[in-house]
Amino acid sequence: MIRLNLPFWLDGPQLAKLKAASQSWWEKVEGWLQWPLLQMDADTCHLTILDLLAWQRDISRFKNEPESLYRLRVKFAFVNAVDAGSTAGLRRILTRLGVGYVEIDERQPDRDWDVVLLRFSDSQLSQNPELLRVLIQQYGRTCRRYDFITINPVTMGCALVDFNDDQQTLVATL
Repeated sequence: MIRLNLPFWLDGPQLAKLKAASQSWWEKVEGWLQWPLLQMDADTCHLTILDLLAWQRDISRFKNEPESLYRLRVKFAFVNAVDAGSTAGLRRILTRLGVGYVEIDERQPDRDWDVVLLRFSDSQLSQNPELLRVLIQQYGRTCRRYDFITINPVTMGCALVDFNDDQQTLVATL
C-alpha cells in the first residue's frame, strides 16, 4: 500500500487526522479490490468459492473429508492430473497429499499383467482409506487393477561376535 505523505507546510493536528482517515479509507478500498484475486488461492478462499474451484478442476469432496485435505486436493489438481498415469507421478501425487511413502510394483510374476501392487504401511491405510480409493479412481491408469498391500516394519537386532579362528553358526528366525 502506498503511504500518503503531506508536504511539511501542511503539517498540523487537523491535517494529520485527515491523512490518517484517508490512509485508512484507501487501505480498505485496496482490500476490496484485492478480494477477488485472493479468492483464486485454494489455501485462503471462502469454502463456497473453493467448491467452485473444485468443480472447475474436476474434484469432488468425499464424505467426512477434512477441509485442509480438500484444499490440498483442489490446489494440486492440475499438477496431479499432469502426473497421473505414471509410476513416478503416482508417487508424487501421494507425497503431495500427505499419504507418504509407497512402493509401486507392476507386472509381477505369477500375477495378471494388469495388476498393480501398492504397498503402504498399516497406519497409512487405516488413516486414508477413502482418500486412497478416490486417488486411484481419479489418477490411476485405466485398464489396471490396484491391490493394496501392507508393509509392517519389524525391528531386528544383530550381534557382532569376535571370530578368533574358531567357527560358530548362529541362526536367526522371525
